[in-house]
Amino acid sequence: MSSTSHKYQTSPPPTRAQSPSSSLGSTTVPLSYRTGSPLPTPVAHRHDCMTAAAKRYKYLRRLLRFRQMDFQFATWQMVYLFISPQKVYRNFQYRKQTKAQFARDDPAFVVLLCFWLCVTSAGFAVVLKLSFSGFLSFLVYTICVDTLAAGIIVATVLWCITNHYMIKPTCRDQDVEWGYAFDVHLNAYFPPLIILHFFQLFFYHVFISQDWFVSLLFGNLLWVFAIGYYIYITFLGYSALPILHRPRVFLYALPLLMVLLVVSLVVRVNLCDALMGFYHYRVL
Repeated sequence: MSSTSHKYQTSPPPTRAQSPSSSLGSTTVPLSYRTGSPLPTPVAHRHDCMTAAAKRYKYLRRLLRFRQMDFQFATWQMVYLFISPQKVYRNFQYRKQTKAQFARDDPAFVVLLCFWLCVTSAGFAVVLKLSFSGFLSFLVYTICVDTLAAGIIVATVLWCITNHYMIKPTCRDQDVEWGYAFDVHLNAYFPPLIILHFFQLFFYHVFISQDWFVSLLFGNLLWVFAIGYYIYITFLGYSALPILHRPRVFLYALPLLMVLLVVSLVVRVNLCDALMGFYHYRVL
């Protein structure tokens, strides 16, 4: 036998490890196919225990254990949601390969998001000249209603839509995790939070609130960029799932932003002023 035949003797080609249910029918998709990776099923993965309730309990149990949270990595995610959100969702795919779930199992991102909500709420309290009780009311409303309640509603709606209308025919035995849908919303929510609840505050009184067309244009452009970020990051989140088809439908809303901008400029509606008025009267 020639030396060429022994060249790759110690490096056999990788094989895709299939889930125990792969023998039940040709339409069953192994776990490794779900991630598009040749890696075998993780050793810790068990089909009988990692239910949604079990994952939720594990997540909530770690919510107050700050020493176990990776805040450095969560900060990296927040930065890259602005400059390269594709890399953030690449990490979600790695988690699926190693931990058999797309959704976060580390609540560090949520904790940091709450920290930013406290910072931005304090900024709004200064701009709106709220009392300390008004600040607390604003903070509770922002966290409980604007972030959690609205996030649960949006995530549930998109979770239902993707599972009912966007699952590939060959992947009908799988579904989108609700926890992942909520993570996608939080990822998409963070850039608009920083743009409209932090960056805007530095320009509101000195520029945006003025009765100038350039002020109106600048303030409304902030809204267009913020909503555009939300739509694009949401698209990236669901396009990262190999079990979905036609995730580009989320991008169909982008042209409507230009319509919103033109209409708001024609009728001279300052969206930043509307946001400030909404927040001001909500806490009174």
